[in-house]
Amino acid sequence: MAFGLKKYQAKRSFNVTSEPEGKIKKTGRQRFVVQEHHASHLHYDFRLEMDGVLKSWAVPKGPPEEPGVKRLAVAVEDHPIDYIDFHGIIPKGQYGAGTVKIWDNGEYTLVSREPKALKFELYGEKLKGEYFLVNFKEKNWLLYKI
Repeated sequence: MAFGLKKYQAKRSFNVTSEPEGKIKKTGRQRFVVQEHHASHLHYDFRLEMDGVLKSWAVPKGPPEEPGVKRLAVAVEDHPIDYIDFHGIIPKGQYGAGTVKIWDNGEYTLVSREPKALKFELYGEKLKGEYFLVNFKEKNWLLYKI
């Protein structure tokens, strides 16, 4: 799960995109954001502030709002903390080109953390309650609400 920011930075031209270049920084906060990302196909980027970065997963069908609904969440490169407020247009020709909107955000409480499982409680506008992220195959995780 620990990709660092090198992969993130290598995929972007910061003289072209308005995405934050960022650096690893620990804020002492536990925030999350879900960004609606209209790229080559619509998906949602689910990000948890952890270890000085935003741990990130692409969720094709969007995060579940109802208990028991399981959604595929594909682990992607860590993003800088400053990305938590990012919204706008990633220019054509850039990695992830398309429109990014903040769909939900807030804070969370980490209940438990293991190498292949996270349990947390979200306090957002849309997402509220306990969730699990469980790794089942390489980059593939399941995100579901308890």
